[in-house]
Amino acid sequence: MRVTRLADSGSVAARGMGVLSTLFGAMNVDAYPTIRSEGDGENWPVIDVAGEDSGLLIGKRGETLRALQFVVNMVLSRQVQGDSHLIIDVERYRERRAKSVEALATRVAERVVSTGSSVTLEPMSPAERRVVHMTLAEHPEVTTESDGIGENRRVTVMLR
Repeated sequence: MRVTRLADSGSVAARGMGVLSTLFGAMNVDAYPTIRSEGDGENWPVIDVAGEDSGLLIGKRGETLRALQFVVNMVLSRQVQGDSHLIIDVERYRERRAKSVEALATRVAERVVSTGSSVTLEPMSPAERRVVHMTLAEHPEVTTESDGIGENRRVTVMLR
């Protein structure tokens, strides 16, 4: 059994845990939310989810996780006055994916430098595109650019 100190019951994180628990019960999903961070003025609260059905909650390339976070934030926006956003992470998926995208960006930059040809990456979420841009922002030989519309936005890595 895992015991977690609950936040102030009126906090965004505590309310988010309540919403998630209700959703998981209705979905008959074996998963349990815990608060990783209450958030502060600069960072949103983070709720971790663990359990047998973690893979189901992540979905293909995190699509289900993004949808789950969207739904929870929509419910919270109706319950809480002011800023009611939070981040939901399942088994630290977001951390692992960010590291994977950083490694991809570095490999692609090396390929662009060696071949001299630009490379356009697969469509990515805004957070993943941001990771690519930030990873290569200080690279002396390549630059990045996003293009496309909506879910089809891609990052192109090219020589400076």
